[in-house]
Amino acid sequence: MKLALQSEMAITNDDVRQLDRSYVFHSWSMQGNLNPMVIAGAKGCELWDYDGNTYLDFSSQLVNVNIGYQHPRVLAAMKAQLEALTTIAPATANLARGEAAKRIVDLAPEGFSKVFFTNAGADANENAMRMARMYTGRDKIFSAYRSYHGNTGSAIVATGDWRRVPNEYARGHVHFFNPYLYRSEFNATTEAEECQRALQHLRRMIESEGPTSIAAILLESVPGTAGVLVPPTGYMQGVRALADEFGIMLIVDEVMAGFGRTGSWFAFEQDGIVPDLITFAKGVNAGYVPAGGVIISEKIARYFDDHFFAGGLTYSGHPLAMSAIVATLDTMKEEKVVENAATIGNGVLRSGLETLAGKHALIGEVRGRGMFQALELVTNRKSKTPVAAADMGTIKSALINAGLLPFVVENRIHVVPPCTISAAEVQKGLAIFDKVLGQFSDLAKL
Repeated sequence: MKLALQSEMAITNDDVRQLDRSYVFHSWSMQGNLNPMVIAGAKGCELWDYDGNTYLDFSSQLVNVNIGYQHPRVLAAMKAQLEALTTIAPATANLARGEAAKRIVDLAPEGFSKVFFTNAGADANENAMRMARMYTGRDKIFSAYRSYHGNTGSAIVATGDWRRVPNEYARGHVHFFNPYLYRSEFNATTEAEECQRALQHLRRMIESEGPTSIAAILLESVPGTAGVLVPPTGYMQGVRALADEFGIMLIVDEVMAGFGRTGSWFAFEQDGIVPDLITFAKGVNAGYVPAGGVIISEKIARYFDDHFFAGGLTYSGHPLAMSAIVATLDTMKEEKVVENAATIGNGVLRSGLETLAGKHALIGEVRGRGMFQALELVTNRKSKTPVAAADMGTIKSALINAGLLPFVVENRIHVVPPCTISAAEVQKGLAIFDKVLGQFSDLAKL
């Protein structure tokens, strides 16, 4: 097979970009003026293009490359699986699928017994909601306004941000405000107040919507796309208590926060709760092959022993994706990647970001856990006025030109490098942040 750009001439960024713009339709975009960044290869925490430019990755792409790029052990496992069996239907028993499921269940809290594999986080959330509805016989799904749960039918309607509005074709979804002290919806001034008032708000929403109509509360353990919103102490426990009080299933979305990102295997572990269903994707195999799933508690798994589960996917538990999961999780354990995310993330990364906040008035708040941090940029710390979209775009471009690949969402820079990053690489990235933010100091009005 001859590739479109295969020739005696060296490939350039412009060649790839022109090919892309001729044939590729991009997500969440107006297509006419796109100018996508070109990436040719990557290794560890570094990427490069065809023109010789290199970039330190502080995005993990879409917060999924937890183990870094091109890890040799994961590549070897995928190559071995390619030689043995490239694909198999989900109704069969497959060694790689079973091994992957066992490893995931072993990482989950006591009381979880099965894994339903999907292709991504969106259909993981889709099927978790479906399980909760079938198990409870109820219809409504509660989820937060500040959330993102995926692009498919029910997942996008469960999402709270503006992207759900043109896509509201699924029924039975109710949204509530989750805690966010920096921009409190509850006039709170302390974390304790924000927690108490957010829980009271959720209780009243449940009571007003009819507890016996609610199948599940779907909640990101740490909302990622919405801003890396670490829940205040006691909030997740309070949600768990409300769910128990009213017989509602608690689905915790760990798609972005799971598998080491926050410095523990699952982010909810740090909040001392056990959900009924756990959804995952992204970091489970660092995005090397598309994979996601639902970790199912024993009580729900047993229900489907004699009740038909009306769901399935052609590529559920695809062997290539499963081999990548097995190798990724084994490598993360042996190389102490989760511990690195905790130590480096809560140490040199967080302290460095706090130092930047003390130096640059543009930074309104630093928040996060482990290798899941965020800088919220404001033009005025007192009014908390967000930096405008056009200015954020210019800041993003400046960071890329300086050799750092950022993850920019609205007025925030989500600082989410691979969980394997070294202290020296973190310091390099912080130095780039320092330089670039200094170039835009005139945006801040003290």
